[in-house]
Amino acid sequence: MNAAVNTVNTAPLVVAHDLAKTFDVSAPWLNRVLERKPRTLLHAVDGVSFEIERGRTLALVGESGCGKSTVARLLVGLYEPTRGGMRFDGQDAQAAYVSREGRQLRRRIQMIFQDPYASLNPRWLVEQIIAEPLREHAILQDKDAIRERVGELLRSVGLSALDMAKYPHQFSGGQRQRISIARALATAPEFLVCDEPTSALDVSVQAQVLNIMKDLQRERGLTYLFISHNLAVVRHVSDQVGVMYLGRLVELADKAELFARPRHPYTRMLLDAIPQMHAVGRARTPVQGEVPNPLNPPTGCAFHPRCPHANARCSAERPVLTSIGGVRVACHAVEEGRI
Repeated sequence: MNAAVNTVNTAPLVVAHDLAKTFDVSAPWLNRVLERKPRTLLHAVDGVSFEIERGRTLALVGESGCGKSTVARLLVGLYEPTRGGMRFDGQDAQAAYVSREGRQLRRRIQMIFQDPYASLNPRWLVEQIIAEPLREHAILQDKDAIRERVGELLRSVGLSALDMAKYPHQFSGGQRQRISIARALATAPEFLVCDEPTSALDVSVQAQVLNIMKDLQRERGLTYLFISHNLAVVRHVSDQVGVMYLGRLVELADKAELFARPRHPYTRMLLDAIPQMHAVGRARTPVQGEVPNPLNPPTGCAFHPRCPHANARCSAERPVLTSIGGVRVACHAVEEGRI
């Protein structure tokens, strides 16, 4: 009996399998008919698979437009996948979202959005903002109990219970993001999807918010998917790192392994661009080239036009994410031992 319980507890909490999302960005039907143009499809996410263990953090990194935020919205049910799916605690999440079980699942999965200036209703008091999930999910009904719970949530993110009588515009960016975190914690979730939660904040404020998130993770056993384009932030918060390029994962590894021995040329390029305190006088290597047009991606490996190790196979055959030396990487050059 105990062995069975342990098996359940050690299973990954989140399993994404072959997640894909395609958007139809075609011109209106009449325009297409008159101009004799086909439909235009954008493959925002194209076959992404990963697992996140309980109480751990997976960070997804990559340049703007690589599909990170689309993955986040797929996991919380804001988008319906074109292909693939996600299992949460052994349950088919996509099927649950459209069934009666969806409300219960949404209590367990919450999201923190990128811009605290846009994600909080400016007409509501902080008390109303944080209390909304409590009322929506019928967690508490009594007004006094709700006020007490809102005060607890505000204190848990480093604010005062007195702040519930204020409006969002009366707070700084970092304080607003703390309010967003408090609102996300209202339903006592197990899994938080964080879509660049510190990118709109000053560097000093970023550190404060990240430290609060790490403390909350330790106290509550939270599991995070952390979306970011800032590798310094990722190094601070993550256990595992997935590197995305044009809708696909190109490398997935433990944090220490990825930062010490990056395999994929794109990962190396991103790490080379980070300023390092001890490397005084060393020239920084800028990220070379431009991200290709996602409406007309390159053939084969999408990174090959920017890759110094590309050959004919790279331009013709798309690499598959395979395990090489304990790291999952999608690169012909790595697979063939050329780098």
